[in-house]
Amino acid sequence: MGKLDNKVAIVTGSTSGIGEAIAKMFASEGAKVVVSGRNPERGENVVDEIIKCGNVANFLVCDTTKEEDISKLIESTIRLFGKIDILVNNAGIFFTEPLEELESDRWDAMFDVNVRGYFLMAKYAMPYLIQSGSGVILNNASVAGMQSYASGRSYAYSASKAAVVQFSRILALNYGKNGVRVNTMCPGIIQTPIFQERDISSSSAKIPLGRLGNPEDVARVATFLVSGEAQYLTGIVLPIDGGLTI
Repeated sequence: MGKLDNKVAIVTGSTSGIGEAIAKMFASEGAKVVVSGRNPERGENVVDEIIKCGNVANFLVCDTTKEEDISKLIESTIRLFGKIDILVNNAGIFFTEPLEELESDRWDAMFDVNVRGYFLMAKYAMPYLIQSGSGVILNNASVAGMQSYASGRSYAYSASKAAVVQFSRILALNYGKNGVRVNTMCPGIIQTPIFQERDISSSSAKIPLGRLGNPEDVARVATFLVSGEAQYLTGIVLPIDGGLTI
């Protein structure tokens, strides 16, 4: 028996990195997983790996900056599996720039993916999460969005992730009565493709546990938070950072 047997989960941005690790771990725990992202080739590769392990997954293309894509993703999931129990909002972008060089369109792009996409996914999935009777939303934010941590010159990124934290809390406050739990995880410095053009190896010196995180570190926590083991947790903001925010 897996922790997520008979559950249907959508994981956005799950063609690589943290999202991929979450999708694979959910599937290994018995969930039927919708792998979602903009890159069909990578998405189908993730699905193939899940199926080879004897688990269930489908890839559905979705650009979360497009409301029509999100609507189709939800509709297609219902056609495939008949319900939605878990939504993991994970799709995101990251960049840092000095304030003087930060253009307004770059700021808008950050919020379009990192905040508006989460809002629209929650909006379209919520009726089905309520219908589930034990629906869960897990939003992936960042330590950069926490009050206890400031992240260099990541003005747009940090602001967008702080918005995710507060959006999640308000969802938790208002939908708990409908049986929907909403939590936020805040990864620290995790070795994923989002950092592929940056050398982050020296960052381990800042971390009390002495190493960078990996996607599986986050996936294990995500699996707990969406499972029945966390049934009395909602509205929490949990850093997954090896102690970076201490």
